Amino acid sequence: MTDEQYSPEDHHRPVRSYVLRGGRLTVAQQRALDELWPRHGVAGDSGVLDFGQVFGNDRPVILEIGFGNGDATWQMAAANPEQNFLGVEVHRPGVGHLLLKLEENGLENVRVACEDAVELLEHRIPPASLHGVRIYFPDPWPKKRHHKRRIVQPPFIDLLARRMRAGGLLHLATDWVPYAEHMMEIIGADERFENVAGPGEYAERPEWRPRTRFESRGRRLGHEVRDLLFRRAD
Repeated sequence: MTDEQYSPEDHHRPVRSYVLRGGRLTVAQQRALDELWPRHGVAGDSGVLDFGQVFGNDRPVILEIGFGNGDATWQMAAANPEQNFLGVEVHRPGVGHLLLKLEENGLENVRVACEDAVELLEHRIPPASLHGVRIYFPDPWPKKRHHKRRIVQPPFIDLLARRMRAGGLLHLATDWVPYAEHMMEIIGADERFENVAGPGEYAERPEWRPRTRFESRGRRLGHEVRDLLFRRAD
């Protein structure tokens, strides 16, 4: 497929939480995009998603936002075949890498969207349809003037609340403590989410979150990892 087909659509949202880097595709990643995308990819122009049709079953759907190279995604999918995973990532090399891992491990419970996560949530995810949302190590945008770019903001949490089912789990992880504090404040202020660990408390790493090379690198640099786990209230 061409670059144009993979480019996230621009609906003139003024502030984005990412900078779109081109990145060089390996030969294998390009093959994956060409050959495996039709099997696992979700086209950006396919309208509101019918998850039963997308996955071919009615299993619970977990949305992972910004999966990077997809290592956590495919490991979670392999460990939880009773769940469906929809991963969204704008960087094509990461998408290609994940597609290769899906092929390598024979995984059929993962679908991939290469587009802006907020646009996906606003226009293509049905209300109250997600059993869980996972956001691991989002860009912390550490400089104060860039804080507005952080994906976790009140309007975004409002959007998640409207797309998640009652009882669904919102799980976030970061190795940037100031961002963890920011997320705790924003999500904790929304009465539609209950902190599973208790008000203002961080969670232990759930067994379902794999440790990735990104996290290991952060730990080697002395970064403390924080997990936040919230349940969508009834």
